[in-house]
Amino acid sequence: MDRLLPELAKRKVLKRVDGPLDDTIPAKRPITVRDLLTFQLGLGLLLAPPDSHPIVKAMYERQVGVTPFPAQMPHPPDECMRRLGTLPLIYQPGESWLYHTGSDVLGVLIARASDQPLETFFRERIFEPLGMKDTSFSVPAGKLDRFVSCYSFSPQTKKLDLTAPPNGQWSHSPIFPSGAGGLVSTVDDYHAFARMMLNKGAFGQKRLVAVSSIEMMTANQLTPEQQQMGRLILGENTGWGFGLSVLTKHNGLATRAGRYGWNGGLGSSWWNDPNEGLTAIIMTERTFEPPARASANALNTPH
Repeated sequence: MDRLLPELAKRKVLKRVDGPLDDTIPAKRPITVRDLLTFQLGLGLLLAPPDSHPIVKAMYERQVGVTPFPAQMPHPPDECMRRLGTLPLIYQPGESWLYHTGSDVLGVLIARASDQPLETFFRERIFEPLGMKDTSFSVPAGKLDRFVSCYSFSPQTKKLDLTAPPNGQWSHSPIFPSGAGGLVSTVDDYHAFARMMLNKGAFGQKRLVAVSSIEMMTANQLTPEQQQMGRLILGENTGWGFGLSVLTKHNGLATRAGRYGWNGGLGSSWWNDPNEGLTAIIMTERTFEPPARASANALNTPH
């Protein structure tokens, strides 16, 4: 991986999470592709105020932090990797689970390994084989009339604020096509992807992914200690596979271990339950709210 991502080779690691950026030790080993897939590369979302942690402040200053929606990464992939490469890791590779950044780096790695833009890779390898004709990093002008606005609920005013209009950031291609988020889609397209996952990589007569790969993707890759460290984002009894969460224990409802999926920050929620052969997809127009809360707030919001 160092050949394709030289910016992240020979890493230094902070001695303390809240320590100065120059108080480091060498990484015990290189970052691997598995580290990116499982969010264990040592960099990512740290739930702490920027002023209390120099590394968080530095990530935001370099514009490579996990920014609140609707901000996009303002620099092209090579520049983002250069900026990431100037920072030490927060944890040793493989030591801890930190959300988001692993997928951003993975997207750059895919583009470099395939020698094509990430969106082209997605379209040729995933979207077209699955018939996902409405999924991309932007919405063509001819389809903008179908694209809905996105809102966020203000606890102070008890009203909805317009976060992203149809002619906003998704009306043009992003500077940084993110492997971590930013695709637009429809329920039908999302369902095609979910069916492929539930069928362990097969879609009709096509096989997109090996059965063994799907089984690794949807199996928990975290230790109990790593799950505990990520519980504020993952939730209880939940681990992480390759790019999605995995329920590791019965959650007290009618759900057994093995259910997998993820909730998007822009109001989407998807999971597959291989025990029951079920898929659930919910799409709302509300940022950073689970569907139940979005529904409750909608009932209490003046229209």
